[in-house]
Amino acid sequence: MNIENIIKNAVLSQEAYPVEETSCRIKLDANENPYPLPQFLRHMISERLKDVSLNRYPDPGSPGLRRDFARYYGVSEDMILIGNGSDELINILLTAVNPSLSGSVMFPIPTFAMYGIVALNSGHNTIEVPLNGRFGLDTDAMLDAIADKKPAIIFLSYPNNPTGRCFDRGDIERILEASSSLVVLDEAYCNFSGKTFLPDIDRWDNLVILRTLSKVGLAALRLGILIGHPVLVHQLNKIRLPYNVNIFSQVVGSLFVEYSGDFLALADRVVSGRKWLFDELMAIEGITPYPSDANFILFSCFMGKDDVYARLIDKGVLVKNFASTGILGNCMRVTVGTEEENREFIESLKSVIRGE
Repeated sequence: MNIENIIKNAVLSQEAYPVEETSCRIKLDANENPYPLPQFLRHMISERLKDVSLNRYPDPGSPGLRRDFARYYGVSEDMILIGNGSDELINILLTAVNPSLSGSVMFPIPTFAMYGIVALNSGHNTIEVPLNGRFGLDTDAMLDAIADKKPAIIFLSYPNNPTGRCFDRGDIERILEASSSLVVLDEAYCNFSGKTFLPDIDRWDNLVILRTLSKVGLAALRLGILIGHPVLVHQLNKIRLPYNVNIFSQVVGSLFVEYSGDFLALADRVVSGRKWLFDELMAIEGITPYPSDANFILFSCFMGKDDVYARLIDKGVLVKNFASTGILGNCMRVTVGTEEENREFIESLKSVIRGE
């Protein structure tokens, strides 16, 4: 049997999503929150999990989480869909919408890789619109593509990963107004930007918002939240697998809503660290950091980027390197870590640049 004869060409033509497996003392490559949960929260999680029945399936559809997040976001329960991370919600959206020959999924590039990966695996053609030279949306080009190819769904990361900035709100509003397709705003990093379209969810019936707990200290849970209009959520719920969110994630996810202030205090510490890290990068000759609204900073390195990356690893510091030859050709991305991690990264980077 030749397995390649029965696999989609779109799958055969791509590589698996690359996850860095290099072991380093300081891991600043994955946009995780660097701070462990306070001890009282860890204790509370243990207490609540003691009574979990591991021989039973979790609640299908996560009804408790839907109620909790509906209350937390100020929307009705029928506007909430809970997923196994935002990745599953992206997959559900792309399973639901109709493919087209001209291109049914549109997004700017560079952006979060899973939009394109899941689109291709779901049988969609993609429309990729390069960002402008300031890492902003080329709105006119996107509007032209909307008019010409009429994509079924548009993904916008807000703030954008990996560039770090929130796109101009007016540009997004123009896209929402011009499009009859779904416009999905992925607000994974909203707790670091303070910017959101959530208060406007009723203004556009084609607006969908994605949130996640992965960036606020609960990446291990793999919990994503979709907020959309009830008619859409009703259809998407048909695609959701019955027991898609495990019981541990359901229990701890509800704890986040109950103690959100304590979790978000960790995000505030990251924002403070981001400013310090940006200023330090600005002061290093040959390094150009780009302003960020997220929990990471994209920076250009004009002195043998790949060599700098490898030598940082030798010093026990892991950041994200980009193999692209395009707009990210000279770029790396560093996650904002703890104060100690940020200082050690900066000292290691300076040492590497000095040739030490």
